[in-house]
Amino acid sequence: MKTFLLKGLQIIESQNEEIVKTDINLLDGLIINREDDNNTWLIEALVDKNYLDFFKVIQEKEEQVMIEVKISKTTNAPATFITSIDSINNIGKHINVMLMGKIIDKRKSKIEEMLSELIEKGYEGEILLTKFKSLL
Repeated sequence: MKTFLLKGLQIIESQNEEIVKTDINLLDGLIINREDDNNTWLIEALVDKNYLDFFKVIQEKEEQVMIEVKISKTTNAPATFITSIDSINNIGKHINVMLMGKIIDKRKSKIEEMLSELIEKGYEGEILLTKFKSLL
């Protein structure tokens, strides 16, 4: 296993036909490449308790959630993961959110997903291109 510092976390959701990124203020965090046969990563984020309801809603949906994380330095490009919330633990005035997931090839998978969503929403031609560029 390889362990890295978690320096940034964003939750990516689709809301009202828009892709919304929610910045999570980290108090501390780790990201662990488990180096198993499934290419699984464990993301552990220590955050303020005011995020409890936000993460509970995501966990209760029992759906996968896309996240972007910055590993080791805030200046690094974000890595994209498809995850699910494994657990939420109270630690004093904070909560510890454990996410399990797989890293995705951001360049290809995310672009394909964004394009598919825009096409499904009826965008085409020059409007599709303009809307797509605004999301990048």
